[in-house]
Amino acid sequence: MTDIRLEREYNVSPERLYNFVTQRENVLKWFGYEGMTFPADAMDFSALGPWFIEMISADGTEMKLSGQVTHVNPPKSVGFTWGWHDPEGNRGPESHVMYTIVETSSGARLIVDHRELGDDDVSSRHEQGWTRALRSIAEALEH
Repeated sequence: MTDIRLEREYNVSPERLYNFVTQRENVLKWFGYEGMTFPADAMDFSALGPWFIEMISADGTEMKLSGQVTHVNPPKSVGFTWGWHDPEGNRGPESHVMYTIVETSSGARLIVDHRELGDDDVSSRHEQGWTRALRSIAEALEH
């Protein structure tokens, strides 16, 4: 099993950053790739319980992802499980994600820990996705 850890600083308060990465109306502004649509979702990470998302990429590929929010500690951290579904809807291996938010002199730092990802190929794909997500968060916060 491999783990990844990525960090990025943002020029916003820890409270604003926490809300941006946990509340549904904000998460949908940065989650997924450009051109992706979300026909169904429950992407609220601000409360304990289940979450899920259905996504359709620009080329028509359908993807599903789900898990459970396992801890909520505003504005410092939130944790949740993460599992992709196959085309038949069966949920695959589960991994664990934690967002930690740390106040900095210029705003807040978001630390994304994604653990128990499986092999290096799976880890590499998730690292690319989270790197893109951190960039998208910065762009969305500017608007």
